[in-house]
Amino acid sequence: NSGGSGILHGVVGSQMTIKVLDSHGVQQTPTIGEIKAAIPAHCFKHSPSKAFGLVVRDGLIMAALLSVALAVLPLPGGPDSPLNVLHWLGWALYGFAQGTAATGWWVLAHECGHGAFTQNRGINDCVGWVLHSALLVPYFAWQSTHAKHHSKTNHLLDGESHVPDTKEDLTKLGFAWAHRMIGDDAFAVVELFNHLVLGWPLYLFFNVTGGRRLKGQPLEKPFVGLVDHFRPNSPLFSDKLRPRIYLSTLGIMITLAALGMAAQRFGAAPVMVCYVVPYFFCNSWLVLYTWLQHTDPSLPHYGESDWNWVKGALCTIDRPYTFFDWFHHHIGSTHVCHHLFSMLPCYNAVEATKHLKAFLQPRGLYKYDATPWPLAAWQVAKHCHFVEGVEGTQYYKSFSSMQEGSTGKKQD
Repeated sequence: NSGGSGILHGVVGSQMTIKVLDSHGVQQTPTIGEIKAAIPAHCFKHSPSKAFGLVVRDGLIMAALLSVALAVLPLPGGPDSPLNVLHWLGWALYGFAQGTAATGWWVLAHECGHGAFTQNRGINDCVGWVLHSALLVPYFAWQSTHAKHHSKTNHLLDGESHVPDTKEDLTKLGFAWAHRMIGDDAFAVVELFNHLVLGWPLYLFFNVTGGRRLKGQPLEKPFVGLVDHFRPNSPLFSDKLRPRIYLSTLGIMITLAALGMAAQRFGAAPVMVCYVVPYFFCNSWLVLYTWLQHTDPSLPHYGESDWNWVKGALCTIDRPYTFFDWFHHHIGSTHVCHHLFSMLPCYNAVEATKHLKAFLQPRGLYKYDATPWPLAAWQVAKHCHFVEGVEGTQYYKSFSSMQEGSTGKKQD
């Protein structure tokens, strides 16, 4: 077809794929209006009763978990100390369960930041500030940088959150040498630790995994100095955002003060097992979602010339999270929809995703990976280490593939 566009039909499994090509044989990306038309209008409507119902639901779950733990487990540092192994295992299980439940509040505050909680911005910001502050998240600071993540998804220069490092960057920092020394599996364990344990605080304090440009100026990756989410004069924020950054940090200080008073009243060890351990599990869930939804060997990342907003938003993967999906308001299994329509409420996202999938999948544009999430995290940690550069269209590669290329054979 020498003029206009052509249509290419193919069969993938039992699914018919229809790719619309332009006159140069390049697949055309549908407009956001065309995609939105595939979703029923009622999916975009807000329901304050549903939104606040979810806040109450998650709060009751967290209260129940704490009540049960305090009823059946002795507190460390109390009259029943020292605790035995079963007691510590019980507190570890509580920490995971409570951190998992608290991630529900994290997601709802995230909804507030997007304007997806209710139609009222003031209500959204009040609820989001309270919930995120309780989880030691600087709400307005995060809201600002997260908006950049959505506006520049999978952009190699201006993206935000899990922007790929280049091979050159990581080689300079010794990561290639470390991979050779400890091997593929041990390096994957290090990657998991770096992301799930260190990733969130490193992002908040140093903007690690942030973009390569800030206010139009290039940054050295991955460590760019004290580019933090707490100071009103941080390079991350414009002057007009300073009052909001003050409020964000005030929320953090209030929560820290409350934790300090609790430690003084009950002891540091009870605060550690009741709040701090769940806090770290909550952080791990947060990073796991943002990492896995935007990272895969098959997922493209775009340089300046190849990127556009719809292409970037479509470079998102939905994954199954079993029953955890319910606790986390389906943020991982409806993430494609979320990146295309971030103001669509999470309580309508499951229905919207069904229609979105019906529109995008036949065109080869809906990305879904059925791999169980623990295995998916392991595969990403092993196979997604760097990109070759920041121009054109890039795909993640691993240090193993680099070694295979240099030796001509696979490394055992």
